[in-house]
Amino acid sequence: MLFSAAALVSIVALSDARDDPAPDPDIPSYVGALFSNDLDGGHFCTASVVHSKGRDLIATAAHCLGDAEGKVFAPGYHDGQAPYGTWTVEKIYEDKSWLDDEDEDADIAFATLAPLDGKEIEDVTGANTLDASGRTGDKVTVTGYPSDLDHPLSCTVEATADHDTGQRVDCPDFATGTSGSPWVTEDGRLVGVLGGYKGGGETDDVSYSIVLGELTARLYEQANG
Repeated sequence: MLFSAAALVSIVALSDARDDPAPDPDIPSYVGALFSNDLDGGHFCTASVVHSKGRDLIATAAHCLGDAEGKVFAPGYHDGQAPYGTWTVEKIYEDKSWLDDEDEDADIAFATLAPLDGKEIEDVTGANTLDASGRTGDKVTVTGYPSDLDHPLSCTVEATADHDTGQRVDCPDFATGTSGSPWVTEDGRLVGVLGGYKGGGETDDVSYSIVLGELTARLYEQANG
């Protein structure tokens, strides 16, 4: 099931009281880091904006979220700055099998964000497009924020099927904090989210995602309703 995306819009830089920080052109505007409350406490996971009717949706790993209280998203984050502002998480969508048993095969979540300065996040950053057709084997770019770095790492590699419900990429140094990293094809389709098997991987050099299929499509429809 392939969901069509709106065209990317012009990027509007927002200030979060840090002297209008400039975007880094090497960081996709729709990828960012998740924080607790504000930028001062350090980031703990990665997320990305996904096209939706409400233009307010991000995707990440379910094990990153828990509840929405105090969580904020900083797209394009780098060097202690949030060039597109910090956005408050409002509502989280996770599958029942994750909520009941933390099923590795359901380690994906969507979350809606509150508007900022009268705008929805997709109107500021653009978005990737969810592809929940269950495919794998594409060349993807994985972008994620290790917790000990103030900028993301990026790796372009072919995703491969690994087990019945999972896929993997071999990318170096994707350490703690990169959970939730989007796997995006050259034409802007989101086909993976770092997480799933072994919480996304037992080593920093091999990362996993569930295959985005029926469960993901169902969850997206709930969040997109």
